[in-house]
Amino acid sequence: MILACVASYLLGAIPFGFVIARARGVDIRTVGSGNIGATNVWRFIGKKWGALVYLLDMAKGYASAALIPTLAAGIAGIETSAQLGLACGLLSVAGHNWPIYLKFKGGKGIATTAGVLLGVAPAAMGLGIAAWLVVFLASRYVSLASILAALTVAASGWFLYDARLLCGVLTVLGGFAVWRHRGNIQRLVSGSEHRFDLWKKKPQSPTNTQP
Repeated sequence: MILACVASYLLGAIPFGFVIARARGVDIRTVGSGNIGATNVWRFIGKKWGALVYLLDMAKGYASAALIPTLAAGIAGIETSAQLGLACGLLSVAGHNWPIYLKFKGGKGIATTAGVLLGVAPAAMGLGIAAWLVVFLASRYVSLASILAALTVAASGWFLYDARLLCGVLTVLGGFAVWRHRGNIQRLVSGSEHRFDLWKKKPQSPTNTQP
């Protein structure tokens, strides 16, 4: 079971945004927000690459929460436990946020968290997606949408599920997400946060940076 947890962290730590941008000739850490996540890749590398990063980051969260525990339990000849899935999911998000491959400087974990939720709490994930869409379409702030989606997931868990451990993990994941957006919160308050242009045809120039 320890190996499952280690594998989940190492999988979560794979910086797909960094790898894909690097393959396109850009160090994504040096442009825009400096974040290795899908939003920054979408802005500076292109829509399809940003979408690919989001799907890959989400996939590693799902694999860590649902597939790795099942595989580990099968190898050990025991039943899969919900506790192991939750632990592996948390470690996957931690890996994305603090990846060993990039000296522990990673992303904000929203897509990876979504993958974990798909594996352990799909109903809460659905409410989080709905909240994200409403806030994003109304404001065009990805950060604000992500923050409110995280809070929605954390709060809804206490109404949707009886398992206190699951509810606690959803709260921790929501707290992770909000804390990782603390810089965005400051910019939202100061009015300097950038809105996201979903329909922009060309990516921004890599020399064009923003906070």
